[in-house]
Amino acid sequence: MYTKKKREEFKALLNERLNDLLSDANRTVSGMTDPAENFPDPTDRATMESDRNFELRIRDRERKLIGKIKEALERIEDGTFGICEECGEDISEERLKARPVTTLCIDCKKKQEKDEKVKGL
Repeated sequence: MYTKKKREEFKALLNERLNDLLSDANRTVSGMTDPAENFPDPTDRATMESDRNFELRIRDRERKLIGKIKEALERIEDGTFGICEECGEDISEERLKARPVTTLCIDCKKKQEKDEKVKGL
């Protein structure tokens, strides 16, 4: 279990990342409503649409990450942050620094990935 100070550090890190993602999403919405991007040339229009689709895929992945960040913040509040949901052991601080939304310790994650590979997922 992590100290209150460590939990607060992770909470600040998660909130910062959440704010960055929400800011990016707002910029994307603003950019997509910009009427200046109306190209008469079909090739330019196709390029713009391709770029827009790529950006929307990125934002969809970020939307999923936002959900995971909110769940991690809830785990901080309820005291389960940093505890592997598979084996109940503490997740290493290094792992949490690298991926603060994780719910599995490195051993359980490796096992999960191995099982997925065997099943062809």
